[in-house]
Amino acid sequence: MVSLIPVILSGGTGTRLWPLSRQSHPKPFLELPDGETLLQKTLQRALSLPGIERFLTVTNRDYYFQTRDTVQQVATAQGREALYILEPVGRNTAPAIAAAALQAQAMTGPEATLLVLPADHLIQNTDAFGAAVTKAQRLAEQGYLVTFGIAPGWPETGYGYIESQEALTEGGETLGFAVRRFVEKPDIATATAFLAQGNYTWNSGIFCLAADQFLAALERYQPQLYKNIRTAWTEGRRHDDYLELPPSFAGVTDISIDYAVMEKADRVAVVPGHFLWSDIGSWTAFGSLLPTDSAGNRALGESVLEDTQDCIVHSSERLVALLGVKGLIVIDTPDALLVVPKDRDQDVKRIVAELKRRGHEAHNLHRTVHRPWGTYTVLEEGPRFKIKRIVVKPGAALSLQMHHHRSEHWVVVSGTAAIVNGKTEHLVRTNESTYIPAGTPHRLVNPGTIELIMIEVQSGEYLGEDDIVRFDDRYGRVP
Repeated sequence: MVSLIPVILSGGTGTRLWPLSRQSHPKPFLELPDGETLLQKTLQRALSLPGIERFLTVTNRDYYFQTRDTVQQVATAQGREALYILEPVGRNTAPAIAAAALQAQAMTGPEATLLVLPADHLIQNTDAFGAAVTKAQRLAEQGYLVTFGIAPGWPETGYGYIESQEALTEGGETLGFAVRRFVEKPDIATATAFLAQGNYTWNSGIFCLAADQFLAALERYQPQLYKNIRTAWTEGRRHDDYLELPPSFAGVTDISIDYAVMEKADRVAVVPGHFLWSDIGSWTAFGSLLPTDSAGNRALGESVLEDTQDCIVHSSERLVALLGVKGLIVIDTPDALLVVPKDRDQDVKRIVAELKRRGHEAHNLHRTVHRPWGTYTVLEEGPRFKIKRIVVKPGAALSLQMHHHRSEHWVVVSGTAAIVNGKTEHLVRTNESTYIPAGTPHRLVNPGTIELIMIEVQSGEYLGEDDIVRFDDRYGRVP
Protein backbone atom coordinates (compact mmCIF):
# COMPACT_ATOMS: atom_id res chain seq x y z
CA MET A 1 0.00 0.00 0.00
CA VAL A 2 1.38 3.41 -1.01
CA SER A 3 2.21 5.58 2.00
CA LEU A 4 -0.10 8.50 2.74
CA ILE A 5 0.81 12.16 2.80
CA PRO A 6 -1.58 14.12 5.05
CA VAL A 7 -2.52 17.50 3.60
CA ILE A 8 -3.84 19.88 6.23
CA LEU A 9 -5.95 22.74 4.91
CA SER A 10 -5.67 25.61 7.37
CA GLY A 11 -7.16 28.67 5.76
CA GLY A 12 -10.72 29.26 6.95
CA THR A 13 -11.57 32.22 9.19
CA GLY A 14 -14.59 30.75 11.01
CA THR A 15 -16.77 33.86 10.85
CA ARG A 16 -19.60 32.13 12.75
CA LEU A 17 -17.30 31.88 15.79
CA TRP A 18 -16.73 35.63 16.02
CA PRO A 19 -15.68 37.39 18.26
CA LEU A 20 -13.30 34.61 19.34
CA SER A 21 -12.31 33.90 15.74
CA ARG A 22 -10.88 36.84 13.79
CA GLN A 23 -9.30 37.15 10.38
CA SER A 24 -5.82 37.44 11.90
CA HIS A 25 -6.47 34.64 14.42
CA PRO A 26 -8.81 32.20 12.68
CA LYS A 27 -10.67 29.12 13.80
CA PRO A 28 -7.82 26.54 13.56
CA PHE A 29 -5.91 28.48 16.25
CA LEU A 30 -8.81 28.74 18.72
CA GLU A 31 -8.33 26.93 22.01
CA LEU A 32 -11.00 24.37 22.84
CA PRO A 33 -12.11 23.83 26.44
CA ASP A 34 -9.32 21.29 26.96
CA GLY A 35 -6.68 23.89 26.07
CA GLU A 36 -5.69 22.44 22.69
CA THR A 37 -6.40 24.06 19.35
CA LEU A 38 -8.20 22.45 16.44
CA LEU A 39 -4.97 22.60 14.42
CA GLN A 40 -3.08 20.77 17.18
CA LYS A 41 -5.71 18.05 17.26
CA THR A 42 -5.66 17.68 13.48
CA LEU A 43 -1.87 17.30 13.50
CA GLN A 44 -2.00 14.74 16.28
CA ARG A 45 -4.70 12.79 14.45
CA ALA A 46 -2.77 12.76 11.17
CA LEU A 47 0.56 11.81 12.70
CA SER A 48 -0.97 8.99 14.75
CA LEU A 49 -1.71 7.07 11.53
CA PRO A 50 0.80 4.31 10.71
CA GLY A 51 3.57 4.98 8.23
CA ILE A 52 3.31 8.77 8.14
CA GLU A 53 6.75 10.20 7.39
CA ARG A 54 5.88 13.64 6.02
CA PHE A 55 2.96 16.01 5.77
CA LEU A 56 1.93 19.19 3.99
CA THR A 57 0.07 22.17 5.38
CA VAL A 58 -1.63 24.64 3.04
CA THR A 59 -2.24 27.99 4.70
CA ASN A 60 -2.18 31.72 4.15
CA ARG A 61 1.20 33.43 4.10
CA ASP A 62 0.14 35.50 7.12
CA TYR A 63 -0.44 32.34 9.21
CA TYR A 64 2.88 30.67 8.47
CA PHE A 65 4.63 31.49 11.73
CA GLN A 66 1.60 30.66 13.91
CA THR A 67 1.19 27.38 12.05
CA ARG A 68 4.86 26.50 12.35
CA ASP A 69 4.78 27.25 16.08
CA THR A 70 1.83 24.89 16.47
CA VAL A 71 3.60 22.12 14.56
CA GLN A 72 6.62 22.51 16.82
CA GLN A 73 4.36 22.19 19.89
CA VAL A 74 3.09 18.79 18.76
CA ALA A 75 5.72 16.42 20.13
CA THR A 76 4.84 13.63 17.70
CA ALA A 77 5.76 15.91 14.80
CA GLN A 78 9.42 15.61 15.72
CA GLY A 79 11.33 13.68 13.11
CA ARG A 80 8.58 14.06 10.49
CA GLU A 81 9.17 16.10 7.37
CA ALA A 82 6.88 19.15 7.44
CA LEU A 83 6.43 21.42 4.45
CA TYR A 84 4.13 24.43 4.13
CA ILE A 85 2.43 25.73 1.00
CA LEU A 86 1.72 29.43 1.51
CA GLU A 87 -1.10 31.11 -0.38
CA PRO A 88 -1.11 34.89 -0.91
CA VAL A 89 -4.90 34.71 -0.70
CA GLY A 90 -7.37 31.88 -0.15
CA ARG A 91 -8.90 30.46 -3.36
CA ASN A 92 -10.95 27.60 -1.88
CA THR A 93 -10.21 23.89 -1.67
CA ALA A 94 -9.70 22.85 -5.31
CA PRO A 95 -6.67 25.11 -5.95
CA ALA A 96 -5.21 24.34 -2.51
CA ILE A 97 -5.45 20.58 -3.00
CA ALA A 98 -4.10 20.83 -6.54
CA ALA A 99 -1.00 22.68 -5.33
CA ALA A 100 -0.55 20.06 -2.61
CA ALA A 101 -0.90 17.24 -5.14
CA LEU A 102 1.82 18.72 -7.34
CA GLN A 103 4.09 19.16 -4.33
CA ALA A 104 3.42 15.62 -3.08
CA GLN A 105 4.35 14.20 -6.47
CA ALA A 106 7.57 16.21 -6.41
CA MET A 107 8.36 14.81 -2.96
CA THR A 108 7.50 11.14 -3.44
CA GLY A 109 6.71 10.50 -7.11
CA PRO A 110 3.53 10.28 -9.20
CA GLU A 111 2.05 7.52 -7.00
CA ALA A 112 1.61 9.89 -4.03
CA THR A 113 -1.70 9.52 -2.16
CA LEU A 114 -3.15 12.45 -0.25
CA LEU A 115 -5.26 12.43 2.90
CA VAL A 116 -6.88 15.87 2.88
CA LEU A 117 -7.85 17.10 6.35
CA PRO A 118 -9.43 20.47 7.20
CA ALA A 119 -7.60 21.95 10.18
CA ASP A 120 -10.77 23.12 11.90
CA HIS A 121 -12.61 19.80 12.39
CA LEU A 122 -12.93 17.87 15.62
CA ILE A 123 -12.90 14.07 15.43
CA GLN A 124 -13.30 11.87 18.47
CA ASN A 125 -12.43 8.14 18.35
CA THR A 126 -9.16 8.06 16.44
CA ASP A 127 -9.22 4.26 16.07
CA ALA A 128 -12.44 4.43 14.03
CA PHE A 129 -10.96 7.30 12.04
CA GLY A 130 -7.85 5.24 11.27
CA ALA A 131 -10.00 2.29 10.13
CA ALA A 132 -11.93 4.56 7.74
CA VAL A 133 -8.68 5.98 6.36
CA THR A 134 -7.39 2.47 5.62
CA LYS A 135 -10.53 1.66 3.60
CA ALA A 136 -10.34 4.98 1.79
CA GLN A 137 -6.72 4.38 0.87
CA ARG A 138 -7.58 0.98 -0.62
CA LEU A 139 -10.32 2.58 -2.74
CA ALA A 140 -7.98 5.37 -3.83
CA GLU A 141 -5.52 2.75 -5.06
CA GLN A 142 -8.34 1.35 -7.22
CA GLY A 143 -8.70 4.74 -8.92
CA TYR A 144 -11.54 6.20 -6.89
CA LEU A 145 -11.66 9.78 -5.65
CA VAL A 146 -12.75 9.17 -2.09
CA THR A 147 -14.62 11.36 0.36
CA PHE A 148 -15.75 10.60 3.89
CA GLY A 149 -19.40 10.70 4.92
CA ILE A 150 -20.74 11.08 8.45
CA ALA A 151 -23.96 9.35 9.48
CA PRO A 152 -26.39 12.21 10.18
CA GLY A 153 -27.64 12.40 13.75
CA TRP A 154 -30.34 14.97 13.00
CA PRO A 155 -31.73 16.84 9.97
CA GLU A 156 -28.92 19.42 9.80
CA THR A 157 -29.42 22.22 7.25
CA GLY A 158 -25.90 23.63 7.63
CA TYR A 159 -24.11 20.68 5.99
CA GLY A 160 -23.97 19.28 2.48
CA TYR A 161 -25.09 15.69 1.92
CA ILE A 162 -23.84 12.72 -0.12
CA GLU A 163 -26.23 10.18 -1.62
CA SER A 164 -24.75 6.66 -1.83
CA GLN A 165 -25.59 3.79 -4.14
CA GLU A 166 -24.02 0.32 -4.56
CA ALA A 167 -21.47 -1.03 -2.10
CA LEU A 168 -17.81 -1.26 -3.14
CA THR A 169 -16.23 -4.44 -1.81
CA GLU A 170 -12.84 -6.12 -1.78
CA GLY A 171 -12.36 -9.68 -0.62
CA GLY A 172 -15.88 -9.76 0.75
CA GLU A 173 -15.33 -6.60 2.84
CA THR A 174 -17.33 -3.45 2.17
CA LEU A 175 -14.89 -0.57 1.82
CA GLY A 176 -17.38 2.14 0.91
CA PHE A 177 -20.10 3.07 -1.54
CA ALA A 178 -20.29 4.60 -4.98
CA VAL A 179 -21.51 8.19 -4.88
CA ARG A 180 -24.72 8.95 -6.75
CA ARG A 181 -24.73 12.69 -6.13
CA PHE A 182 -23.72 15.55 -3.85
CA VAL A 183 -26.46 17.77 -2.44
CA GLU A 184 -25.91 21.31 -1.19
CA LYS A 185 -27.26 22.44 2.18
CA PRO A 186 -30.96 21.43 2.12
CA ASP A 187 -34.00 22.91 3.82
CA ILE A 188 -35.34 21.18 6.92
CA ALA A 189 -37.99 19.14 5.07
CA THR A 190 -35.44 17.80 2.59
CA ALA A 191 -32.91 17.03 5.33
CA THR A 192 -35.59 15.13 7.28
CA ALA A 193 -36.42 13.09 4.17
CA PHE A 194 -32.71 12.28 3.70
CA LEU A 195 -32.52 10.84 7.21
CA ALA A 196 -35.59 8.69 6.61
CA GLN A 197 -34.21 7.36 3.33
CA GLY A 198 -31.06 6.10 5.04
CA ASN A 199 -28.50 6.32 2.23
CA TYR A 200 -27.42 9.92 2.81
CA THR A 201 -24.44 11.06 4.86
CA TRP A 202 -23.10 14.48 5.80
CA ASN A 203 -20.28 15.69 3.57
CA SER A 204 -17.31 15.96 5.92
CA GLY A 205 -14.88 17.70 3.55
CA ILE A 206 -12.25 15.00 4.18
CA PHE A 207 -10.76 13.29 1.11
CA CYS A 208 -8.37 10.52 0.13
CA LEU A 209 -6.99 11.02 -3.38
CA ALA A 210 -4.27 9.54 -5.53
CA ALA A 211 -2.45 12.67 -6.71
CA ASP A 212 -2.24 11.58 -10.34
CA GLN A 213 -5.95 10.63 -10.45
CA PHE A 214 -7.03 13.91 -8.92
CA LEU A 215 -4.83 16.04 -11.18
CA ALA A 216 -6.03 14.13 -14.25
CA ALA A 217 -9.65 14.79 -13.23
CA LEU A 218 -8.89 18.45 -12.59
CA GLU A 219 -7.26 18.80 -16.00
CA ARG A 220 -10.30 17.15 -17.61
CA TYR A 221 -13.02 19.14 -15.88
CA GLN A 222 -11.20 22.40 -15.12
CA PRO A 223 -8.43 22.70 -17.73
CA GLN A 224 -7.76 26.41 -17.21
CA LEU A 225 -7.63 26.03 -13.45
CA TYR A 226 -5.26 23.10 -13.80
CA LYS A 227 -3.00 25.14 -16.10
CA ASN A 228 -3.01 28.16 -13.77
CA ILE A 229 -2.24 26.08 -10.68
CA ARG A 230 0.63 24.27 -12.37
CA THR A 231 2.06 27.63 -13.45
CA ALA A 232 1.70 29.09 -9.95
CA TRP A 233 3.30 26.01 -8.38
CA THR A 234 6.21 26.17 -10.83
CA GLU A 235 6.78 29.89 -10.24
CA GLY A 236 6.52 29.69 -6.43
CA ARG A 237 9.43 30.70 -4.21
CA ARG A 238 10.99 27.65 -2.54
CA HIS A 239 12.63 27.79 0.88
CA ASP A 240 13.84 25.21 3.37
CA ASP A 241 10.41 24.27 4.69
CA TYR A 242 7.89 26.16 2.57
CA LEU A 243 6.74 26.92 -0.94
CA GLU A 244 5.32 30.43 -1.30
CA LEU A 245 2.89 30.64 -4.21
CA PRO A 246 3.27 33.79 -6.37
CA PRO A 247 0.85 36.76 -6.45
CA SER A 248 -0.61 35.33 -9.68
CA PHE A 249 -2.26 32.63 -7.54
CA ALA A 250 -4.85 35.27 -6.58
CA GLY A 251 -6.11 35.09 -10.17
CA VAL A 252 -7.00 31.38 -10.18
CA THR A 253 -10.65 30.34 -9.98
CA ASP A 254 -12.12 30.36 -6.47
CA ILE A 255 -13.87 26.97 -6.40
CA SER A 256 -14.32 24.02 -4.05
CA ILE A 257 -13.14 20.51 -4.87
CA ASP A 258 -16.77 19.37 -4.82
CA TYR A 259 -17.84 21.77 -7.56
CA ALA A 260 -14.61 21.48 -9.54
CA VAL A 261 -14.16 17.71 -9.60
CA MET A 262 -16.13 15.49 -7.23
CA GLU A 263 -19.59 16.28 -8.62
CA LYS A 264 -18.39 15.64 -12.18
CA ALA A 265 -16.04 12.66 -11.93
CA ASP A 266 -17.12 9.09 -12.74
CA ARG A 267 -15.33 7.07 -10.06
CA VAL A 268 -16.20 8.76 -6.78
CA ALA A 269 -16.63 6.81 -3.55
CA VAL A 270 -17.73 7.63 -0.02
CA VAL A 271 -16.42 5.86 3.07
CA PRO A 272 -18.77 6.10 6.06
CA GLY A 273 -17.03 7.53 9.09
CA HIS A 274 -18.14 5.76 12.25
CA PHE A 275 -16.63 8.37 14.54
CA LEU A 276 -17.83 11.52 16.28
CA TRP A 277 -17.24 14.44 13.95
CA SER A 278 -17.95 18.16 14.07
CA ASP A 279 -16.75 21.11 12.05
CA ILE A 280 -17.31 23.35 15.11
CA GLY A 281 -19.14 25.63 12.71
CA SER A 282 -21.21 27.54 15.25
CA TRP A 283 -21.31 28.56 18.88
CA THR A 284 -23.88 25.84 19.52
CA ALA A 285 -21.36 23.26 18.26
CA PHE A 286 -18.62 24.82 20.40
CA GLY A 287 -20.96 24.81 23.41
CA SER A 288 -21.57 21.08 23.01
CA LEU A 289 -17.97 20.55 24.17
CA LEU A 290 -18.73 22.15 27.55
CA PRO A 291 -20.30 20.45 30.57
CA THR A 292 -23.95 21.27 31.17
CA ASP A 293 -25.59 22.28 34.44
CA SER A 294 -29.01 21.21 35.70
CA ALA A 295 -30.70 24.00 33.71
CA GLY A 296 -29.00 23.07 30.43
CA ASN A 297 -26.48 25.94 30.53
CA ARG A 298 -22.93 25.51 29.29
CA ALA A 299 -20.30 27.98 30.45
CA LEU A 300 -16.55 28.55 30.09
CA GLY A 301 -15.07 31.23 32.32
CA GLU A 302 -16.48 32.89 35.41
CA SER A 303 -20.25 33.32 35.33
CA VAL A 304 -23.32 33.69 37.54
CA LEU A 305 -26.46 32.21 35.97
CA GLU A 306 -29.68 32.83 37.91
CA ASP A 307 -33.08 31.71 36.64
CA THR A 308 -31.32 31.06 33.33
CA GLN A 309 -31.86 28.10 31.01
CA ASP A 310 -30.24 26.58 27.93
CA CYS A 311 -27.59 29.30 27.48
CA ILE A 312 -23.99 29.19 26.25
CA VAL A 313 -21.54 31.57 27.96
CA HIS A 314 -17.88 32.11 27.08
CA SER A 315 -15.88 34.74 28.95
CA SER A 316 -12.12 35.07 28.69
CA GLU A 317 -11.58 37.69 31.40
CA ARG A 318 -14.67 39.20 33.00
CA LEU A 319 -17.46 37.83 35.16
CA VAL A 320 -20.65 37.37 33.10
CA ALA A 321 -24.00 37.38 34.91
CA LEU A 322 -27.32 36.33 33.35
CA LEU A 323 -30.72 36.63 35.01
CA GLY A 324 -34.09 35.44 33.79
CA VAL A 325 -33.12 34.56 30.21
CA LYS A 326 -33.34 31.45 28.06
CA GLY A 327 -31.67 30.16 24.90
CA LEU A 328 -28.96 32.83 24.54
CA ILE A 329 -25.35 32.72 23.40
CA VAL A 330 -23.15 35.24 25.23
CA ILE A 331 -19.50 35.50 24.11
CA ASP A 332 -17.39 38.11 25.90
CA THR A 333 -13.87 39.09 24.79
CA PRO A 334 -11.77 42.10 25.86
CA ASP A 335 -12.90 44.21 22.90
CA ALA A 336 -16.22 42.74 21.73
CA LEU A 337 -19.39 41.22 23.19
CA LEU A 338 -21.77 38.98 21.23
CA VAL A 339 -25.32 38.25 22.37
CA VAL A 340 -27.47 36.15 20.02
CA PRO A 341 -30.38 33.68 20.33
CA LYS A 342 -29.23 30.09 19.88
CA ASP A 343 -31.51 29.61 16.89
CA ARG A 344 -29.69 32.45 15.08
CA ASP A 345 -26.13 31.20 15.62
CA GLN A 346 -25.61 30.64 11.88
CA ASP A 347 -26.21 34.37 11.29
CA VAL A 348 -23.18 35.55 13.28
CA LYS A 349 -21.29 35.82 9.98
CA ARG A 350 -23.62 38.74 9.14
CA ILE A 351 -22.07 40.68 12.02
CA VAL A 352 -18.59 40.06 10.60
CA ALA A 353 -19.72 41.18 7.15
CA GLU A 354 -21.08 44.42 8.60
CA LEU A 355 -17.86 45.06 10.54
CA LYS A 356 -15.90 44.60 7.31
CA ARG A 357 -18.21 46.99 5.50
CA ARG A 358 -17.59 49.61 8.19
CA GLY A 359 -13.86 49.02 8.16
CA HIS A 360 -13.95 48.12 11.85
CA GLU A 361 -10.80 46.46 13.20
CA ALA A 362 -12.83 44.00 15.30
CA HIS A 363 -13.41 41.77 12.28
CA ASN A 364 -9.65 41.36 11.87
CA LEU A 365 -7.74 41.78 15.12
CA HIS A 366 -8.08 40.89 18.77
CA ARG A 367 -6.66 43.08 21.48
CA THR A 368 -3.89 40.46 21.53
CA VAL A 369 -2.20 40.21 18.13
CA HIS A 370 0.17 37.39 17.12
CA ARG A 371 3.40 38.22 15.35
CA PRO A 372 6.29 35.94 14.22
CA TRP A 373 8.33 37.09 17.22
CA GLY A 374 5.55 36.81 19.85
CA THR A 375 2.46 38.86 20.72
CA TYR A 376 1.33 42.33 21.66
CA THR A 377 -1.80 43.27 23.59
CA VAL A 378 -3.38 46.71 23.48
CA LEU A 379 -4.08 47.58 27.12
CA GLU A 380 -5.45 51.08 26.65
CA GLU A 381 -5.55 53.77 24.00
CA GLY A 382 -6.85 57.27 23.52
CA PRO A 383 -6.04 60.52 21.71
CA ARG A 384 -2.27 60.64 21.10
CA PHE A 385 -1.40 57.59 23.26
CA LYS A 386 -1.50 53.79 23.23
CA ILE A 387 -0.24 51.30 25.83
CA LYS A 388 0.80 47.77 24.84
CA ARG A 389 2.04 44.65 26.59
CA ILE A 390 4.72 43.07 24.38
CA VAL A 391 5.90 39.45 24.74
CA VAL A 392 8.96 38.39 22.71
CA LYS A 393 9.85 34.72 22.39
CA PRO A 394 13.36 33.56 23.38
CA GLY A 395 15.82 34.28 20.59
CA ALA A 396 13.25 36.26 18.59
CA ALA A 397 13.61 39.81 17.28
CA LEU A 398 11.41 42.59 16.00
CA SER A 399 12.39 44.12 12.68
CA LEU A 400 14.82 47.02 12.41
CA GLN A 401 12.23 49.75 11.93
CA MET A 402 11.29 53.39 12.23
CA HIS A 403 8.06 55.35 12.86
CA HIS A 404 7.35 58.78 11.39
CA HIS A 405 4.64 59.93 13.77
CA ARG A 406 5.15 58.28 17.16
CA SER A 407 7.75 57.94 19.88
CA GLU A 408 7.92 54.92 22.20
CA HIS A 409 8.85 54.32 25.84
CA TRP A 410 9.83 50.72 26.65
CA VAL A 411 9.80 49.34 30.21
CA VAL A 412 11.12 45.80 30.75
CA VAL A 413 8.89 43.83 33.13
CA SER A 414 10.61 40.46 32.85
CA GLY A 415 13.71 39.24 31.02
CA THR A 416 16.42 41.19 29.23
CA ALA A 417 16.13 43.22 26.03
CA ALA A 418 18.93 43.88 23.57
CA ILE A 419 17.99 47.19 21.95
CA VAL A 420 19.25 49.06 18.92
CA ASN A 421 18.35 52.74 19.34
CA GLY A 422 19.71 54.81 16.51
CA LYS A 423 23.46 54.35 16.49
CA THR A 424 23.65 52.82 19.98
CA GLU A 425 23.15 49.23 21.18
CA HIS A 426 22.60 48.34 24.83
CA LEU A 427 20.91 45.89 27.21
CA VAL A 428 17.79 46.87 29.15
CA ARG A 429 17.04 44.63 32.14
CA THR A 430 14.04 44.11 34.40
CA ASN A 431 12.72 47.39 35.89
CA GLU A 432 14.79 49.43 33.42
CA SER A 433 13.49 51.50 30.49
CA THR A 434 14.49 53.28 27.31
CA TYR A 435 13.04 55.94 25.01
CA ILE A 436 12.80 55.75 21.20
CA PRO A 437 12.21 59.17 19.55
CA ALA A 438 10.09 59.37 16.41
CA GLY A 439 12.16 58.95 13.24
CA THR A 440 14.83 56.84 14.97
CA PRO A 441 15.71 53.40 13.55
CA HIS A 442 15.38 50.81 16.34
CA ARG A 443 15.20 47.09 16.99
CA LEU A 444 14.24 44.87 19.94
CA VAL A 445 15.83 41.43 20.48
CA ASN A 446 15.29 38.86 23.21
CA PRO A 447 18.75 37.33 23.73
CA GLY A 448 17.63 35.19 26.66
CA THR A 449 16.08 31.75 27.18
CA ILE A 450 12.84 33.01 28.78
CA GLU A 451 10.11 35.25 27.41
CA LEU A 452 10.81 38.97 27.36
CA ILE A 453 7.82 40.95 28.66
CA MET A 454 7.65 44.72 28.20
CA ILE A 455 5.23 47.60 28.49
CA GLU A 456 5.30 49.98 25.53
CA VAL A 457 3.85 53.49 25.78
CA GLN A 458 3.34 55.17 22.41
CA SER A 459 2.69 58.86 21.99
CA GLY A 460 2.25 60.95 18.89
CA GLU A 461 -0.13 62.46 16.38
CA TYR A 462 -0.79 59.14 14.62
CA LEU A 463 -0.57 55.67 16.21
CA GLY A 464 -1.76 53.35 13.43
CA GLU A 465 0.03 50.04 12.88
CA ASP A 466 0.81 51.07 9.31
CA ASP A 467 3.21 53.81 10.52
CA ILE A 468 6.18 51.53 10.22
CA VAL A 469 9.18 51.50 7.88
CA ARG A 470 11.13 48.23 8.00
CA PHE A 471 14.80 48.21 7.04
CA ASP A 472 15.64 44.61 7.95
CA ASP A 473 13.57 41.66 9.13
CA ARG A 474 14.42 38.02 9.74
CA TYR A 475 10.82 37.00 8.95
CA GLY A 476 10.75 38.26 5.38
CA ARG A 477 8.50 41.28 5.94
CA VAL A 478 10.73 43.81 4.21
CA PRO A 479 9.40 44.54 0.68
